[in-house]
Amino acid sequence: MKNARAQAISQGMHGKARSSQEREEDRISSKQEKKRNAVFPQSVDRERISPPLGGREKHRINIITMGCSKNLVDSERLMRQLAAAGFETVHDARLDEAPVVVVNTCGFIHDARQESVDMILQCVEAKNSGIIEHLFVTGCLSELYRKELEREVPEVDRYFGARNMEEIIRSLAGDYRYDLRNERIVSTPAHYAYLKIAEGCDRTCAFCSIPHIRGPHVSTPLEDVVNEARFLAGKGVRELLAISQDITCYGLDLYRKQMLPELVARLCEIEGIDWLRLHYAYPNRFPMEIVEMMQRERKICRYIDMPVQHVSDKVLKNMRRNITGKEIVSLIETIRSKVPDVALRTTLIVGHPGETDRDFAQLVDFVEQTRFDRLGVFTYSHEENTYAARHYRDNVPAKVKQERAGHIMKIQQRISEESNRQKTGKTYTAIIDRQEGDYYVGRTEYDSPEVDMEVWIPRNRTRLDTGKFYRVKIYDATEFDLYGEVENSSKD
Repeated sequence: MKNARAQAISQGMHGKARSSQEREEDRISSKQEKKRNAVFPQSVDRERISPPLGGREKHRINIITMGCSKNLVDSERLMRQLAAAGFETVHDARLDEAPVVVVNTCGFIHDARQESVDMILQCVEAKNSGIIEHLFVTGCLSELYRKELEREVPEVDRYFGARNMEEIIRSLAGDYRYDLRNERIVSTPAHYAYLKIAEGCDRTCAFCSIPHIRGPHVSTPLEDVVNEARFLAGKGVRELLAISQDITCYGLDLYRKQMLPELVARLCEIEGIDWLRLHYAYPNRFPMEIVEMMQRERKICRYIDMPVQHVSDKVLKNMRRNITGKEIVSLIETIRSKVPDVALRTTLIVGHPGETDRDFAQLVDFVEQTRFDRLGVFTYSHEENTYAARHYRDNVPAKVKQERAGHIMKIQQRISEESNRQKTGKTYTAIIDRQEGDYYVGRTEYDSPEVDMEVWIPRNRTRLDTGKFYRVKIYDATEFDLYGEVENSSKD
């Protein structure tokens, strides 16, 4: 019975596109099975409580965030609204720490969807056991599969999509406070925060479901972004990570021109902000003015996160990326010529429909020659409601995809280790993120939190403060991390 339910949820959320994911059907492990072992009621009256948490008692609410940093920002905004209504909020806490849980789900790729389903079912078990009283689900997964989830997991009190924050607030707390739209309760370490500058995407990449999930590109008004950044700086944030699905398009919808350079200039004027980091730049129509600003403005981290996905013209055309391999190479060369020490992060997709051995060999040569500072690889999978799922056959075997991804990452690990070894003996500015065991752990301007390398500094040599900057001399390196010692007192 438990197996049947798990399969029904999975199959119901994949439809015809599920054939490309058959290799993953056996991923439901015994651990996941335990999350499904409660006795489930057959129905829930979803309209019985409006708002469900009203009355004199103010519940504690646990917000659990799945997926990307953009989801995290949504959760932080939700927490601020709930706090304004008098609720105490916690983030990613144990299920026994709050009687009300809101799961902010991810629906981007199959593995992310599976993790979100697992978390929902774990919360359902907690609800049936009396550990929690109310369970709500929001985010990308319920945006895509709300009807299926309502049918298969009726124990959830209510489902919301990814684009209706005001509805969530009205249901949980009463009135949405528009005057608090630029405020959040930061859940990251206090010295850095993500700054979402736009929602959705207008690109038509064949493999991507984001436009279907999040809708078209909608820029946040410039003054709102600046005000939110000022709010974060006032809370002690020193590093801002500007994010959106495609930062290069910022402003086109509101101002009819690329406004990222002007926004970056305004953000650099904010007192208290020391680092500004840019994530998810699209190579087509990349605003070169940003690179010129990077040359003269030290607050802008010499770091560009620009997913190129591939370099074969044929594959890029199939992906509908609107750029050629030659143009990608030229753009990278231009960026590096203007800012020689820039760190370039990218992601690639291997096994896209139509990718041949020759296409992959071209990609391998590109990785070898370009020597990206940071690189990640995804294996292609059909995603429902994408151009590729509708028009292409998923014709590269799963084993071949995995082999290609492994080959690329093996090359990148060698490149990363060689690059890191060249850093030994050099001194960099690093911000301290945390203490772990016998080390302080920090990052240079060339590394973003959670996804990039870290600098490990022995604690027995000096006392450091989290959130402060130090000059650190590197004495050892591996393919993933740097090891250093503080050269002098705090840079602050």
